[in-house]
Amino acid sequence: MKKIRSFILSLAVILNVFALEPRASGMEADNGKVDNNIVYEGVDAPEISAVAAVLMDASTGTVLYTKNASEALPPASVTKIMTLLLVAEAIDDGRISIDEKVRVSAEAASKGGSQIFIKEGEEFTVEELLKSTVIASANDAAVALAELVSGSEDSFVDQMNKRAKELGMTNTSFENATGLDDTVEHHLISAYDIAIMSRELIKYDIITKYSRIWQDTIRDGEFVLTNTNRLVRFYDGCTGLKTGSTDKAGFCVSATAERNGMHLIAVIMGAETRDDRNNAARALLDYGFANYGVYTYPKTLLENIPVFYGKSDYVMVYSKGFSKLVSKGDKNQIESEYIIPEKLTAPLNEGEKVGEIVFKLDGKIIGKSDVCTSEKVERIGIAGLYARILRTVLTGK
Repeated sequence: MKKIRSFILSLAVILNVFALEPRASGMEADNGKVDNNIVYEGVDAPEISAVAAVLMDASTGTVLYTKNASEALPPASVTKIMTLLLVAEAIDDGRISIDEKVRVSAEAASKGGSQIFIKEGEEFTVEELLKSTVIASANDAAVALAELVSGSEDSFVDQMNKRAKELGMTNTSFENATGLDDTVEHHLISAYDIAIMSRELIKYDIITKYSRIWQDTIRDGEFVLTNTNRLVRFYDGCTGLKTGSTDKAGFCVSATAERNGMHLIAVIMGAETRDDRNNAARALLDYGFANYGVYTYPKTLLENIPVFYGKSDYVMVYSKGFSKLVSKGDKNQIESEYIIPEKLTAPLNEGEKVGEIVFKLDGKIIGKSDVCTSEKVERIGIAGLYARILRTVLTGK
C-alpha cells in the first residue's frame, strides 16, 4: 500500500511539474563583443623593397604585414595557385582521378616558358601533370590539366575568375591558366588575393606533397623536375608554394612555411631579382615566427549535463574548438570563461548549441567557441514518465 500511495503521489507531482514546466535552460545573455583588432605594439616589421607584400597566418587568416596589399599587379606563374586549386578540388570531389590518363592536346603542347616539353598526343597521368605544374611550374602541364577539368583553357579561366569571386578576391582578373603575360592586358592580382588563394590551396595534401620537395621525376625517371622555389631547400619548415617571374611581373612568390603548429604565407610581388624575392620572403617568415604564435583550444568533450523530460537523464556536451593568432608574449595570458547551463530541457538535437566558452586577453573578448550537444535527446512523454517512476518505486532504482 505504501508503494501504491507513493506512485499516486508521484503522478500528482508529474502533472503539477508539466503545468509549471520551466523554460529550456540556456546560457545567460552575453553582450560582450569580440575584439578582432588587437594591435601588438613593439614589434618591428622588416623593410621589404618589392612592390607589394603580405604576410598571413594560414590557420586564422590574420594578416601580420602588408605593403601595397590591394594593388593589382602581374603575377606571372603564381597564377598557377588558382589553376592547381581548381584541379585539387576536381580531384577531391571525384570529377577527375589522380590516376587518370590524359592525352595532351596540340594547344597544351605549344605552350612555351617553363615546360616539360610535352608532344601532342603524349599521355600522362593527372598526378604526373600535377607534380610537373607544382614543382617545375610547367605551362604545358598546367594547360593540359585545365583542358581536362573544363574542356578548354578559356572555360577553365572562367572558372578561375568565378572561384576568385567566391573566395573574396576582389582585385583579381585571370586571362589564362599559366601566368604567361606576353599577350594579355588585364591578367592581374593583388598580393592579398594571392594569400587568400594560397591559404585555400595548402589545405590539399596532394599539393603540399609535391610543393615541399626539391626534386622528383617523370617519364619513368628520365626527366628530372627541380623545384623553382629555392626556399624549399634552404628555409627550415618551408612547405611551398609557387614562384613566378616575367619581365612585366618581376620576381614573385607565395612562400609557405610551418613551425611549431603555425603555418605562414609570405607573398612577394615585383622584386627586382630572384635573390631579392627569396630574401624578402625569408625576412617576412622569420618575422612572423619570431613574434607570433597560435593559441589553440581543441575540440573537447566537456561534461554530462542533466536533462529535464528527456528519454536520457544526461547529455554529453563538447566545445567546437578555437584558435587565435597572438603575439608570443600574450599566448600564455589568454583566459577562458565557461558559460554552460547547469541543466537542459528536452528535446535536444545533436549538435545543438547550448553554451559557449569565451576567450579573453587583457579583459577583451578575442573569440568564442560554441558548446554543443553530442547526441540527440528526445522528449519523454507522460506515459514514459509514469513507467519510469513506477519502476523506481517498485525496484528502488
